[in-house]
Amino acid sequence: MTRPPGRGARAPAATAAFADAAPVFAALGDATRMRLVARLCAAGPLPIVRLTQGSSISRQAVTKHLRALESAGVVRSGRAGRERVWELQQKRLVQARRCLDKISDRWDEALLRLRIFVETPPV
Repeated sequence: MTRPPGRGARAPAATAAFADAAPVFAALGDATRMRLVARLCAAGPLPIVRLTQGSSISRQAVTKHLRALESAGVVRSGRAGRERVWELQQKRLVQARRCLDKISDRWDEALLRLRIFVETPPV
């Protein structure tokens, strides 16, 4: 049996990359966490006090969400004096983006095959 184009030896590596990125997507699947990531992306590293400003969410709840993001490797924290400052880990986001790009490429290939199939007159 032959394999369709676009599949082959690289599939196990792609599967491993998708599995590695799964925790990132799971962490980003929460709206509050996405807002925190967007805020860190726009403003850079921030302490918890600044991350909770203008929000109805408690510091404890924000900390819980930040810990989930940290567990997925999306953010990390460090001390700046008495404050804990949170910052994005761009490397993990870039890895997740690469997985999305691979998925997009596969869809593009599948749609091209479908277009060719539909537009090719029968013999």
